[in-house]
Amino acid sequence: MKQLSVHSVTTLRDILKYIIVSYSHMPYINSFIGNIEQLVMRNDNFREVLFTGKKSQLVIMSIPVDGEVGEEVHPNVEQTLYIVSGICDVVLNEEHTKVSGGDVVVVTPGTRHNFINVGNEVVKIITTYSPPNHLDERVHATIQDAANDKEDEAFSEEVNALTN
Repeated sequence: MKQLSVHSVTTLRDILKYIIVSYSHMPYINSFIGNIEQLVMRNDNFREVLFTGKKSQLVIMSIPVDGEVGEEVHPNVEQTLYIVSGICDVVLNEEHTKVSGGDVVVVTPGTRHNFINVGNEVVKIITTYSPPNHLDERVHATIQDAANDKEDEAFSEEVNALTN
């Protein structure tokens, strides 16, 4: 890994690497420390995995106007989504609820869900998965990139095929 200094930090990934390197001497080495509000507000990617632990995963998302997360079901994964900004139509098992900045939604395993941006600004979301549902450090600029990432899709399918 290249040596990082505070002056060389220009991207989200650089910020995270700087944080990890700067705090690696601390007892919580494989943990995450960062200003999540700044990270999510600066993020323009559809999905970016910030941290993956043994039992959970931290991800930030940016949903464009008229965009959506895409309907999905996680049979073995619980997901908590915190809406930082924007307005979404949340669909949980065909029931619609409007949410906005400051709201949180917990999607339990087996729930068919989608988050649709119905506002006039980009929706910013912080989400956690338990267990992890995406490959570590995965970044998808668009929903199409995510759909075309066969390796990440295979990982998710494997996680969700596990029985409790």
